[in-house]
Amino acid sequence: VSSLPNPNYLSLRDIPTTTKIFDRNGTLLYEYFAQENRIPISLSEVPKPIIDATLAIEDKDFYSHQGISSRGILRAILHNINSSSRQGGSTITQQLVRSALLYPEKTIQRKIVEIVLAVWAEHIYTKDQILEMYLNQVPYGGTAWGIEAASQYYFRKSAKEITLPEASLLAGLPAAPTLYSPFGQNPQLALTRQKEVLNRMAEADFITREEAEVAKRQPLTFRIPT
Repeated sequence: VSSLPNPNYLSLRDIPTTTKIFDRNGTLLYEYFAQENRIPISLSEVPKPIIDATLAIEDKDFYSHQGISSRGILRAILHNINSSSRQGGSTITQQLVRSALLYPEKTIQRKIVEIVLAVWAEHIYTKDQILEMYLNQVPYGGTAWGIEAASQYYFRKSAKEITLPEASLLAGLPAAPTLYSPFGQNPQLALTRQKEVLNRMAEADFITREEAEVAKRQPLTFRIPT
């Protein structure tokens, strides 16, 4: 255990953030960042549609498990057997420690360490703290890391202003940011993924079926990528 990364580092580390320079009227002039454009945001500022969409597609049982979810793993296995799309069984806590503390290679050893660290982290932090760190940590495609940078990158607005259709698009990105990016080689996949997120939200009773269908039909206005 002494050789493992300490989950306490999740809250103690200095994560890279973006420096913004404004003029005297509050107009953004420049942004400076290295490889990760990240703008921290507190969970209290994140609107409910983003939280619900994230939980529905990534970890519906987040508030009831202790870091790992056997039901989530089983659900992912059954989904992958019966569907052409891929689904992982990692919890939000596992994804957080993987992104922040571990290397990206997929090995059995890394998976075991990931599980141990996820359970460990759940004994250190509250669920809301873990969810907030997740939303500020994971990549959403391009240079956007974290939900606030992603909201601005794709929609040129703060996460606080994101609507249900936009939230369902953003929540689907972390699973495969390059593949699902609306700015990628196959932008239609982003909309397919968005519909999957909305369906999962309805299945989890975060929204009604009618609300999901209305959101699917609403056009999305993306910023022009530069």
